[in-house]
Amino acid sequence: MKQTLAPYLSLMKLRLSSLVLLTAACGAAVAPKEASFTLVSWALLLLGTLGIVGAANALNCYLERDVDALMERTRERPLVTGQLHPARALAFSLVLATSSLVLLAELNLKTMLLGFLGFLSYVAIYTPMKRRSMGALFTGAIPGAIPPLMGWAAVRNDLDLGAWILFGILFFWQLPHFIAISLFRQEEYDNAGLKTVSGTLGAHNAILQMIFWTGVLGIVSVLPAFFNLASPLYFGAATILSLAFLVPCLLGLRDGQHSPWVRTAFFGSLAYLPIVLGMWVLDQRLQHWIGIYVGQ
Repeated sequence: MKQTLAPYLSLMKLRLSSLVLLTAACGAAVAPKEASFTLVSWALLLLGTLGIVGAANALNCYLERDVDALMERTRERPLVTGQLHPARALAFSLVLATSSLVLLAELNLKTMLLGFLGFLSYVAIYTPMKRRSMGALFTGAIPGAIPPLMGWAAVRNDLDLGAWILFGILFFWQLPHFIAISLFRQEEYDNAGLKTVSGTLGAHNAILQMIFWTGVLGIVSVLPAFFNLASPLYFGAATILSLAFLVPCLLGLRDGQHSPWVRTAFFGSLAYLPIVLGMWVLDQRLQHWIGIYVGQ
């Protein structure tokens, strides 16, 4: 049974999907709660989000199986090795997407439509655009930033200011994160015919963009404190984390593309996102507990 499921789970890219799931959960956690948001609602949100993201990843593997065969980090995927027939992968992705949208619709129509928009934009716009233009970096950041909107909409059935700040954090975080990946694996991307900022404009310009977008991310990440969505504690933590993320990017101007700073920036980005989002959630819980204590 485990061997039968393994190739399908591989198509879903569960490691990537789990990070996306975290952002959706954060969107729900920081949204002002409605009394009707129960444990069942949480289950519908998490299962529906995991399913629709996994379906998009599976369809991406189906559409890019020729490209995956040319890259070291993807050449062991089940559609490349022949472990899974393409028709089965296509059917799996479509069935998973449909069932996941049904789960999300049980929450509300907005959450379901956001899930469908993320799925469609990922497979129909971002995936083919990767072969044509470095602009795929920006179009791909849109579906990647939708899950926290889904979490917020699941709770509020609306998209308030906090939801769009979350969207901004996710959108701008992805830009330096994926530029770092492309700098580290530039030769692979070039061999596979995929367009990147560094491959199109050169490594120096890519590093400059990393610095710029990391700076924008730092500004967006502190916005909750300016709109009474977080306290000065969160503001201080987000500021320190953003500066820590910026440092290795600045080192790129001195050390160039082939240097340890690229790996440091990449792994730093992986740490940055869950810590910043976790600090926002923790900050809200602390404010809630303090409010209860003071009220007593």
